[in-house]
Amino acid sequence: MGPPKRFKKDNSKWKKRKDDYDEYNDEDLVDSNEINDVPDAAKNDVEKQDECAIEDEFGAKDYRLQMTLKPDCSSRPLWMAPNGHIFLESFSPVYKHAHDFLIAISEPVCRPEYIHEYKLTAYSLYAAVSVGLQTQDIIEYLKRLSKTSIPDGIIEFIKLCTLSYGKVKLVLKHNKYFIESPFPEVLQRLLKDPVIQECRLRKLVENVETDDIETNIQTKIKVPQFGSKAPINTPAPSKTNSETESEQIVTEATTIPEDITAFYDKIDKEDEDEEEQELKTVSFEVNQEKIEVIQKRCIELEHPLLAEYDFRNDSVNPDINIDLKPSAVLRPYQEKSLRKMFGNGRARSGVIVLPCGAGKSLVGVTACCTVRKRALVLCNSGVSVEQWKQQFKMWSTADDSMICRFTSEAKDKPMGCGILITTYSMITHTQKRSWEAEQTMRWLQEQEWGIMVLDEVHTIPAKMFRRVLTIVQSHCKLGLTATLLREDDKIADLNFLIGPKLYEANWLELQKRGYIARVQCAEVWCPMTSEFYREYLACKMNRKLLLYVMNPNKFRCCQYLIRYHEKRGDKTIVFSDNVFALKHYAIKMNKPYIYGPTSQSERIQILQNFKFNMKVNTIFVSKVADTSFDLPEANVLIQISSHGGSRRQEAQRLGRILRAKKGAIAEEYNAFFYTLVSQDTMEMNYSRKRQRFLVNQGYSYKVITKLAGMEEVIIPLMTLVLTTLFIHH
Repeated sequence: MGPPKRFKKDNSKWKKRKDDYDEYNDEDLVDSNEINDVPDAAKNDVEKQDECAIEDEFGAKDYRLQMTLKPDCSSRPLWMAPNGHIFLESFSPVYKHAHDFLIAISEPVCRPEYIHEYKLTAYSLYAAVSVGLQTQDIIEYLKRLSKTSIPDGIIEFIKLCTLSYGKVKLVLKHNKYFIESPFPEVLQRLLKDPVIQECRLRKLVENVETDDIETNIQTKIKVPQFGSKAPINTPAPSKTNSETESEQIVTEATTIPEDITAFYDKIDKEDEDEEEQELKTVSFEVNQEKIEVIQKRCIELEHPLLAEYDFRNDSVNPDINIDLKPSAVLRPYQEKSLRKMFGNGRARSGVIVLPCGAGKSLVGVTACCTVRKRALVLCNSGVSVEQWKQQFKMWSTADDSMICRFTSEAKDKPMGCGILITTYSMITHTQKRSWEAEQTMRWLQEQEWGIMVLDEVHTIPAKMFRRVLTIVQSHCKLGLTATLLREDDKIADLNFLIGPKLYEANWLELQKRGYIARVQCAEVWCPMTSEFYREYLACKMNRKLLLYVMNPNKFRCCQYLIRYHEKRGDKTIVFSDNVFALKHYAIKMNKPYIYGPTSQSERIQILQNFKFNMKVNTIFVSKVADTSFDLPEANVLIQISSHGGSRRQEAQRLGRILRAKKGAIAEEYNAFFYTLVSQDTMEMNYSRKRQRFLVNQGYSYKVITKLAGMEEVIIPLMTLVLTTLFIHH
């Protein structure tokens, strides 16, 4: 029979691309494993409660035997299932009370117009404790909001996940990291763990192990709260008469139970400092290189590290002279997110999630102005660095002398600056640097930064970028992102790398209030031509991808939509991940395009023309514009090629047109998001996967199978397109 056949190793360029696509196919497995977020101590209870439910032939579970319906259930806004899922009625008169509470204690799963779904996780409950909620408050308020009794397993789960949280803190003093707690027995328990023992820094003179634990006495001082002043009324778009009338009818028809409003007022009060008193704490020093290890291990030991910075009482690090300008007016949701960060006069490390175009930069600038210590801002690209500098100059009193840029193209002198803006890659660069860059890096590492702002924080779990957190010392870390998503399972790492999620805004709610654009999402089905489809069925994978992107009918649809919106006076961005398709479409339509090799000066020129030149209404861009491109004028986006099933890319691209439109015509929608997909190809499957995040945020996709007037679009160069495609390969 001979030796077994050996298969050739696939060394083609397509292998890497195929692997990228395969990782999106696996994302269903990650999403479906909901029990992963439950700590070991609570796993059995949650599973046991869920197994008791009776299932029908469709898989629906009957929880009536486990939960008792309350007599006044119609006045209560939510259900709490034994598996940790919570369902909230968005039309309830107590929706606002319940929504704010659920955002604090749980993770949003799906938020369409009428019924929202959340789920309790160990990390979400950790976040709740970190912003000041107590175990009994969480349980009591859930009982008051729920239409039914709360399952015993859920109550036990909440207790297990919250009672030990907040007892241990990670503190930075004089460029040294300490684990600190007012409970000596907790530190002794942690020190018995071999992993933590390895992370601990021991003194040269060591007699007994416990001698290395330092005792400190801290004096608490009463300080004013962030946002304690009467909030400035932000001019939000006025509601229509019909909206106002419907709200009045609902309010009159349904009475809000007093126990809900009274208890909400109690827990919604801003954290107040206790009266001046001395607090005795114990601590031990840890190795800076092992910070990530010790943070992860403490979570496993049910004692997550709480990172807080008492910046008002920090006399070691000098204040910087920076304040918000009077013109910087915070919107209500921005102020609420910052109140979650600044409690008791201290700054909490964590992540704030706001949609693209909702003012994340202003939140970051305000946080830096509140702390008033040296600030380090980390971005994805050089373009983003320039935009952050402009944001600081626009919203704060910082000038050029106070702001330092550290990129491959701009290396300002850092001496005397209070704000340094750089990129993740500049900090984590491992190759040889220039002498000037080496000096800046040495200075940067010697500083004890008051606050570190991490833009697009979802990139931090990447192996290279997470090194930033061990290279630079910072008292407080603030992560900003619109999409707390990764197609791998590393997004949970942010809980110990940065901190818990402090706040997450509701996209649909901001859209209704006029803070972001009202977007119509549409999926346009483009039939494959017979020649292309015959070739598509017979060819290999890499050729399939090019064929469905270069589908002549997709070209026709794209051209039709561009012409239609240009006649309306709209500004259009066309996205394509495939560079060959990008250049081909742009050249045939005589439009400017931006991709990787485009120089910085040419990019700026194209973008300036797009913003201010009335004759330039359409530009083509590759994935370099997925983030960090600020184009508030754009209100139409056409997507002809994308990166597999990436939900994050879909949301980021939508964000390019999400900024509120000034002077827009009073229509139902003032922005349009089109995805062109070739019919009966694998592109349709990728498109479905990409849409899941936005659908969960409440957006709906309109399927367009035929564009009215498309027959008039004639492309005499179709044969040339086909020939060019095959000559190219």
